[in-house]
Amino acid sequence: MSNDRAAHWDGVYHSKSEDGVSWYQQTPEPSLTLLRLAGALPSSAIVDIGGGASHLVDALLELGFGDVTVLDLSQAVIDADRTRLGTLAGDVEWICADITHWSPARRYDVWHDRAAFHFLTDPADQAAYAATLARALGSGGHAVIGTFAPDGPEKCSGLPVVRHDAESIGKVLGHGFELVETRRHDHRTPWDSVQHFQFSTFRRKA
Repeated sequence: MSNDRAAHWDGVYHSKSEDGVSWYQQTPEPSLTLLRLAGALPSSAIVDIGGGASHLVDALLELGFGDVTVLDLSQAVIDADRTRLGTLAGDVEWICADITHWSPARRYDVWHDRAAFHFLTDPADQAAYAATLARALGSGGHAVIGTFAPDGPEKCSGLPVVRHDAESIGKVLGHGFELVETRRHDHRTPWDSVQHFQFSTFRRKA
C-alpha cells in the first residue's frame, strides 16, 4: 500500500505544475497564523507532514525558523521543493516516508498537517498516524491538523478522503491530546473554486 501511495503522488507531481494542483497556496494561511497561536517560535522544532508543494517551509525560513522538517511520501515533490529553495534547502531536514510507517528519531514542538490526514480512509492507517504523532510530539507540544470539513469535497486528486471535524480527529488521537481550538477555512483553488476545510489544534498532555 505504501508503494502504491508513493507511486500515485509521484505521478501527480510529475504530471502537474506546482500551481496546477487544487491545494496550491502562494501564502500558507491559515497555517502561519495557527502556528503562531500554538506558540511556535523561531527556535521551535516543526515538522510539516505531507508538505509537498507547500510554501509553508519557504515562509518559515523567511521568518527565521531554524529547525524545520518536511515529510512527504513523494520523492518527486521533495526534489521539486529542494530545487525551488535552492541553497536554503540545506537548512531543512527532508524525509521521504509514508506517515503510517514512519518511526520518528526525535521529538518536535509542533506537528503541522494540511491535507494529509484526510487521505487516510482505513481506520488502521488512522491509528498508525495517531501513534506516530504521539511518538513525535513532545509533552505540551501542539498538533495543527487541517482536513476537508464535513461539507468539503469527498475526493481529491482522484482519491477518496474522510471529511473531519475536531471531534472525529480527537477520537482518533485519543485521550493523550486535548483540543485547543478549531476553525473553518475556505480555500480558493487556482481555478477559483472553493473547498471547505477545518483546522483543529490539539495539545499533547503531560
